[in-house]
Amino acid sequence: MLTKVYSAAVEGIHAYEVTIETFLERRTPNYSIVGLAEGAVREAWSRIISSIKSCDLPSPGRRITQNLAPANIKKVGTAYDLPMAIGILAGTGVINLDVLDQFTVLGELALDGEIKPINGVLPIALEMKNFGRNKIIVPEKNAREAAIPGTAKVWGVKTLKDALDVLNDQYKGQETHVDIKSIFQNEQNYYPDFSDVRGQQHVKRALEIAAAGGHNILLIGPPGSGKSMLAKRFPGILPDLTLQEALETTRIHSVAGIMDTERDSSQGVLSDLLTIPYLMSG
Repeated sequence: MLTKVYSAAVEGIHAYEVTIETFLERRTPNYSIVGLAEGAVREAWSRIISSIKSCDLPSPGRRITQNLAPANIKKVGTAYDLPMAIGILAGTGVINLDVLDQFTVLGELALDGEIKPINGVLPIALEMKNFGRNKIIVPEKNAREAAIPGTAKVWGVKTLKDALDVLNDQYKGQETHVDIKSIFQNEQNYYPDFSDVRGQQHVKRALEIAAAGGHNILLIGPPGSGKSMLAKRFPGILPDLTLQEALETTRIHSVAGIMDTERDSSQGVLSDLLTIPYLMSG
């Protein structure tokens, strides 16, 4: 039996879709994975089978082959754990197959079936319309991040069993919603500006020109000449980011794994979205 579950990955700061194809045969139990899977992806089987048993789900005693397409792109990370597990369980009949093509699924599995947070959810959420899907399942701690763009219905789940309940329309939780526009207006971060810098007229003038024209600038000088001080104050003379600019820039925070997913508030996530480094000095 062949099943297909849709996931996604990030290359740089841009996302692309990954299809998890799973073929189950009634033969001697065995497992193989193809599609340029690196170490953490190849180790997923141990996490998957332990999670399935921990959640008291039927163990797939069959020969299983999984392909991560497109097969010519290297697959890295642990975000494929959950879609790979769902692909296997779909072949055992515990999931409604008709809904699988509506969802993008992401998440790392722990041995007890818990779903751990991952990096790069925001760029993936921003691409949902291009994927042609309107629903996404992510780890609970990534749910607000995924809901920021408003491109899809978002379910944040704690366990493998919760993910199955979402797919079978039995989940007792709710979709995750974020009122990003009101938060964006109320949570702006402000910086010190040039008003407390004495002297440095030539440098300030150069920074003002760079800010007005959107130019790059490199600060060079001996230690103590004021490079870092001026760089820290440079955002203070810039206009506020637009919502779209903030979303695009914060892709980097998401991919780097420095989004604040621990705070139980939209403001916690948006504090990252609205605090953008404008300048690096050396």
